[in-house]
Amino acid sequence: MRAERKRDWKSKLHEVIYGTHTPAGKLFDIALLVVILYSVIIVMLESIPRIDRQYHEFLNISEWIVTVLFTIEYILRIICIKTPKKYIFSFFGVIDFLSTIPKYLSVIIGGSQYMTAFRALRLLRVFRILKLVRFIGESNNLLRALRASRTKIFVFVFFVLILSVLLGTIMYLVEGPEHGFNSIPHSVYWTIVTLTTVGYGDISPQTGLGQFIATIIMIVGYGVIAVPTGIVSAEYVSEHSRKKGNKKKERTCPECGTIIVNKDAHYCRVCGFRLKDE
Repeated sequence: MRAERKRDWKSKLHEVIYGTHTPAGKLFDIALLVVILYSVIIVMLESIPRIDRQYHEFLNISEWIVTVLFTIEYILRIICIKTPKKYIFSFFGVIDFLSTIPKYLSVIIGGSQYMTAFRALRLLRVFRILKLVRFIGESNNLLRALRASRTKIFVFVFFVLILSVLLGTIMYLVEGPEHGFNSIPHSVYWTIVTLTTVGYGDISPQTGLGQFIATIIMIVGYGVIAVPTGIVSAEYVSEHSRKKGNKKKERTCPECGTIIVNKDAHYCRVCGFRLKDE
């Protein structure tokens, strides 16, 4: 009887913490998202000397409250899961641990020069937001579009790298070390900076031919930005049209987007989401 109660308690806790398809799970994720953003804002404000001096006590207490909340959440995640090692050593498990310990370390290790590094670790909490996007349905469509277009994007990026090497070599020959293009790698760096329209301005062509080539690179740079966006957008629209056209023909899981082969299935075979009867 006690074992059943314990299992029931853990299953309910697991449903709230890991079950994003339930109302309680969604509420938990939203509350967690708010606390994460609040903690990140606190860390940023602490790095501003004027604000830290004026509101140090408030920021310190707020950070302790947030740290305790995340500690409780971390422990509960370990308790309610069947195999704790999977969570502890997972990417998000490590992030959760590293973003929680700095406040405790601040008590043990003194010295402001060390505490700056520990405070920066707390910003790792922002990565926890990534695991909350799974309850947003449209994120699945975007991920499928990115997966479908990854080959095209890889080929395009590879072409841009080859183009950068060629143009960087040409600029090295045209401008030379006397104009700041000290080596081919340095010239390739300048080409990539110009191609991506960043333009740091640390080096610039001085000859007429070099400036003409730079102008061509700048114009090409607009296409470099637009092409990957167009590839992903086309795949996204294609995926949306395909889903709209096959809406009556095939059944998909609303949680992860997996196609349901068995029309009489009550649960998704991939994520375990409870399917509504059609």
